Amino acid sequence: MTATTADRRSPALSVHEDPRVDVAALTDQLLGTYAPLRREARAVAGSPDFHKIEGLSMAEHRERVLHQLKDLVAHHDVLRAFPTRLGGADDHGGSLSRFEELVAGDPSLQIKAGVQWGLFASAILHLGTEHHHDTFLPDAMSVDVPGAFAMTETGHGSDVASIGTTAQYDPATQEFVIHTPFRAAWKDYLGNAALHGTAAVVFAQLITAPEGGPRVNHGVHAFYVPLRDPATGEFLPGIGGEDDGLKGGLNGIDNGRLHFDHVRVPRTNLLNRYGDVAPDGTYSSPIASPGRRFFTMLGTLVQGRVSLDGAAVNASKIALAIAVRYAAERRQFAGAGEDEVVLLDYQRHQRRLLPLLAQTYASTFAHEELLAAFDEVFSGRGDTPENREDLETLAAALKPTSTWHAMTTIQECREACGGAGFLAENRLVGLHQDLDVYVTFEGDNTVLYQLVGKRLLGDYAKALKAGGAGDVARFVADRAVHRTPLVRAVQTIADVGDARRSAGQLRDEETQRELLTDRVEVMVAELAAALRPATKLPPAEAAALVNAHQHELIEAARAHAERVLWEAFTRGVHATADPGTRQVLTWLRDLFGLALVERHLAWYLVNGRLSAGRARTVSSYIDRLLVRLRPHAKDLVDAFGYGPEHLRAPIASGAEAVRQEEARAHYRTERAAGRLPIPEKHVR
Repeated sequence: MTATTADRRSPALSVHEDPRVDVAALTDQLLGTYAPLRREARAVAGSPDFHKIEGLSMAEHRERVLHQLKDLVAHHDVLRAFPTRLGGADDHGGSLSRFEELVAGDPSLQIKAGVQWGLFASAILHLGTEHHHDTFLPDAMSVDVPGAFAMTETGHGSDVASIGTTAQYDPATQEFVIHTPFRAAWKDYLGNAALHGTAAVVFAQLITAPEGGPRVNHGVHAFYVPLRDPATGEFLPGIGGEDDGLKGGLNGIDNGRLHFDHVRVPRTNLLNRYGDVAPDGTYSSPIASPGRRFFTMLGTLVQGRVSLDGAAVNASKIALAIAVRYAAERRQFAGAGEDEVVLLDYQRHQRRLLPLLAQTYASTFAHEELLAAFDEVFSGRGDTPENREDLETLAAALKPTSTWHAMTTIQECREACGGAGFLAENRLVGLHQDLDVYVTFEGDNTVLYQLVGKRLLGDYAKALKAGGAGDVARFVADRAVHRTPLVRAVQTIADVGDARRSAGQLRDEETQRELLTDRVEVMVAELAAALRPATKLPPAEAAALVNAHQHELIEAARAHAERVLWEAFTRGVHATADPGTRQVLTWLRDLFGLALVERHLAWYLVNGRLSAGRARTVSSYIDRLLVRLRPHAKDLVDAFGYGPEHLRAPIASGAEAVRQEEARAHYRTERAAGRLPIPEKHVR
């Protein structure tokens, strides 16, 4: 092992020194660039006025969340993303950092706020022009007009381009006629639609028919459409709807359905930043390509995915803080001594929780980078087509990864807390119910991974085209070497009799990077080779070929996302100033990296990247890392910075430690006094 590698693993820390986590400094680091804003938002989320009350009826919960929303806008600085001239701060990253923290209070409030300001008002901001900003934004910002974001339809969710609602332009009256021609075209699952919304941004196929010309569909555009009479709450003529009713979670939000029967809105209600219609019906756009225009419009709404990534990471932190604190106090089964054993001292319990803790740290560092990329683009400092595409790809990679991770983490934490975890008062069941839908809204996770996979294939094709035949030949040669038993044999010889060397190589930063990177590159290259014939096939056969490799596409995207997390974690480790904290974070990063290798061990064996001997070493070294990390587990969750007012779980309050100590004191007293009965097996 080189000196450089040793320095990278534990710089400035003596091998004889016992590392300690500087919890306060690590908390500051995890809070990131927007630490002051996050702390302010956590103070709000920690207030009883913004807490979720378990057991409320759906109607009571909805009214409570609406009241909280109005309280937020009146007193708590939630308009930072909007123009300064309208009372905002033009601070896009700071706005999302505050919004994500609301999940600690009530996820329904976080999503209700997201519907109002992150979707409805943001669509007006990003898809509209100055006229719309002046006309519609002030009331959307103040919640004087609660609004819905009417994109999803009963028949079309992820496939927005195929929605059925139409907006036919009538040049005689200079109005658009909004219409849902069949039941599947009803707008569905919309927050604020069932009760509170008095207007909506409605997405529809924009159709024009200039005099003497054909009817032309210019694709999906957005329109500002009034829904209800604000005084009576009744639907306006031509508009109808239904309440979606009780859901699996997030019942503080009034989700509902909307339909339109030839509803007319003025021509100027078209949010026309990317496409406009003149009084005579002539359509124009600064973006000539309909496809690029569509994706540009949708790209302006990427903040929903960014914020869900951050909120999901925060939910994982809350669940782990509850479960780890409980596991550090709860005792079960007698050990070698007289006392029962703390749950967190059991290796299996460590295996349940600590790898999840490692991935949550990785996701935290990755989200901070995503937030920086988002602010770079939306502030205008780095708003280029390339940066927007990179931002959209990164958001599409991280949002599925963090939301699926949150569901896994919350469920594992629930089970790790036993019956106590199933009690509503300990938050875990409620968090699971409320976070469940995060995996399918703002982009279904599987579909988002497909977008990432397509981007990876596109980048690979560009790289091959730029590199020429020589690069292709070298790649083929490299694959040929790795397909033979040669590498596996060399590894086996090197590993025999020296498990320490094998473990040392696996915990090396460059080795982990190579293993994770190689997996992505090989998967993408093999997929590209499998799909190459599609370019010469008839459309139906090409589509069938792509469909046959959909699983590989998604798995390549997943591998890419995992590598992105590992790289972000590694940068976070390097940025840690305190040597003891850096050492503990290095172990935690190694646990994350090797847990990924262990998860995909079959791939590494089949593809000749690891020998059987080294594959066995992966799990054994993970076990060694768990032992090293066990003393620091509570510090690592304490560094998330959540107090009792955020966790609100009795099992994480210290009450379990009091109960356990009372029991231990009882048995100590009885034992000392000789009053303990003799076990039957000892009598025999």
